[in-house]
Amino acid sequence: MTLFGLYLAACALLVVAGAAKAVRPADTARALNQAVSAIRLDRMALLVRTAAALECALGVAGILFPWPPIAAAVAVSYLAFAGFVLAAYIKGGPLATCGCFGTPDTPPTVVHIIINVGLAASAVVVATAGRSGSLLDALSGQPWRGIPLVAVSGVCAWLIFLALSPLARLEAARRLVSARDGAS
Repeated sequence: MTLFGLYLAACALLVVAGAAKAVRPADTARALNQAVSAIRLDRMALLVRTAAALECALGVAGILFPWPPIAAAVAVSYLAFAGFVLAAYIKGGPLATCGCFGTPDTPPTVVHIIINVGLAASAVVVATAGRSGSLLDALSGQPWRGIPLVAVSGVCAWLIFLALSPLARLEAARRLVSARDGAS
């Protein structure tokens, strides 16, 4: 299945990001509250926790059962994330946060938007492949029972996490320094 490894990385990131936001919903709640200020921050945090649990569950389901409807839901979630990050990027300053991993100062970047769209595309490819069965079924047709594919998917997920979190903070700091230099 083409792009299946990237799809697995996308699902793993849903699990990690969902779990992180469920534990630390405050930063994501603040980011969402900027867009929807009609909802009190404490209620927004509860909504974030609930959505984060669903995000985590979708990631687990996507990994264990890469069925077309689940893969389509993964694609829709990443397209929604891309839209939110785009809105936050357009609206926010250099240290605005999207709260993706439940941490402060995870700024939205163009790379973030591109990654979300790419992960959505991988999920669309898996969804349109029309396969049913479990992860074990999908891996059984891979060399070495899918161990290399799972390993590469894990490395890919880690690299994407780095691009969306620590490297995004470095980019935000660079933009802030450039803005200060340009103002002097």
